Amino acid sequence: MSSIKEYFSEVGKGLKSLVTGMAVTGKEFVTPKVTEQYPENRATLNIADRFRAELTLKYDAQGHHKCIACGICQMNCPNGTIQLTTKMVELPDGKKKRKLDKYMYDLGSCTFCMLCVTTCPQDALEFTNDFEQATFTRGALIKQLNYRPEPKDDSPAPAPKPAMDPEKLAKIKAEALAKAAKIKAEKEAAAKAAAAQTPAAAESKTESTEKPAQASGVATQDAKPATENTKEENKEN
Repeated sequence: MSSIKEYFSEVGKGLKSLVTGMAVTGKEFVTPKVTEQYPENRATLNIADRFRAELTLKYDAQGHHKCIACGICQMNCPNGTIQLTTKMVELPDGKKKRKLDKYMYDLGSCTFCMLCVTTCPQDALEFTNDFEQATFTRGALIKQLNYRPEPKDDSPAPAPKPAMDPEKLAKIKAEALAKAAKIKAEKEAAAKAAAAQTPAAAESKTESTEKPAQASGVATQDAKPATENTKEENKEN
């Protein structure tokens, strides 16, 4: 008899728990939604402007970007996310210039540190807030940032510099030759003066050496008669 009472008691508790749970579920079912209803609210979804989602190149209205392929962003990237390839192009004036060929960016390994953006000397990079970057393969995360076709440069070649007047050119050459000749003459004069001063200095040195020798010879001759007089006096004594 007690076992039957316990059975129905447990069934009652189970039904009560079920009704309580269904009441909570029913209440939440009719309660207004408080979470973001993505993707239904894509049109009204507000993403912060400073949100870093994907690296892109800045393009102007004519389709030109500012990247000069200097490679600073590639060197500063801690993960090797950026790979640049360059090419040499010939300008209308005949000069050659290095230009960006491919700007490859691996979103899968990017740490969004923004070092590439802050160190770019041309301010050519920026992060967009487009967070929908999910893909089924890792290869799809590798993107070429300069994907747009390069616009044609219709600017005319610079006009050649006008030729200099032959008379003016001859005058400039003559002045340059006269200046060079003057400098050469000054050098030769200085060399001759130095050569002339060298023998005079040698002669003066020789004369100064000979004078003390002559003086010592005279003193020796004077001393000889004095010695002879002394000998004669000794003999007389």
